[in-house]
Formats: sequence, C-alpha cells, structure tokens
Amino acid sequence: MSITQQYFLDAYRAGQAGEPAPPAPGANDWQVVREWRDQREFRAVVAGRPAHGPIRLALGRWLHRRRRSSC
Repeated sequence: MSITQQYFLDAYRAGQAGEPAPPAPGANDWQVVREWRDQREFRAVVAGRPAHGPIRLALGRWLHRRRRSSC
C-alpha cells in the first residue's frame, strides 16, 4: 500500500468516526527541516562555533577536531 492510499484510508476512517482527518503526507516537511536547521544552529552557538550555514558549520567542526587532536 502506498503512502497516498494509506492516507486516504486513514482519512476515510477518521471521517466515519467523526474525527478530524490526519495531515496530508508531506504537509509538514518544510517545518521539520526548519526546526532541524534551527536546532543545529542553536547547538553550534552553545558549543561556541559559528552558526552561519552548513559549510561554515562543517568547517568549524573540522577546526574544532583539529585543535583538539593537536593538544
């Protein structure tokens, strides 16, 4: 059964039971991506690394590991 078929079945069952339909597949994908990015940037700030995007974050991690291993 595909995700679309499962969604329609769940929506039908919810309608029969008088409950609200579940959210459509993919309806909250961008919200999840934004929350993941915000959490990643927050952790970078807490760890003292720059939080200006994925490339600078990866560079900060690399530098952090390099400094730690050279001590």
